[in-house]
Amino acid sequence: MRAVVQRVKEAKVTVRGTTSGRIAAGVLIFLGVTEEDSQKDASYLADKIVNLRIFPDAEDKMNLSLLDTQGGALIVSQFTLYGDCRKGRRPSYAKAAHPLKAEELYNFFIKGVAAHGITVATGVFQAMMDVQLINDGPVTLLLDSRKDF
Repeated sequence: MRAVVQRVKEAKVTVRGTTSGRIAAGVLIFLGVTEEDSQKDASYLADKIVNLRIFPDAEDKMNLSLLDTQGGALIVSQFTLYGDCRKGRRPSYAKAAHPLKAEELYNFFIKGVAAHGITVATGVFQAMMDVQLINDGPVTLLLDSRKDF
């Protein structure tokens, strides 16, 4: 399971002109699922992300977590995180999970983040979405449950 985590001042997702999710300060999480992933991967990433010390403390050092700041999490499913661009010019998505499995683990991940007491907003699974954000920093991190990077 992969995640792109961006520290944001605010973010929202719109589907067909309707806002499906919005947060103030916190993190925007793009989440990709592969066929090999399990609930263990989702739990690992949920715990890792809510505890990442990426928010500034009183001395402006990245020393506080999402839990410390009580920020929100906007979680958006994004199968393209498993796009393989090594061959040719068109990405291969062969490693992306089948939509049924991906949705199950996406929802499990959402519950895992919320279980930490974090306010969670989401996109709409398998929908074309417009994502707007004000990146704070900018701070953008790549995480992988298999620790591939």
